[in-house]
Amino acid sequence: MPKTKECPSCAMKIEATSEECPVCGYQFQNYGSWVKWLAILMVIVFILYMIF
Repeated sequence: MPKTKECPSCAMKIEATSEECPVCGYQFQNYGSWVKWLAILMVIVFILYMIF
């Protein structure tokens, strides 16, 4: 069974890999892995700032 996600606009269940809802046309944001690494870096910098 393929993984699904819910469209925030029309609440339909669609395939997790879809970039657009086939029912209402909602465009999903496609954040790359750089966002994850940026968040990790920011957390590390914050922790180091709090320690020193």
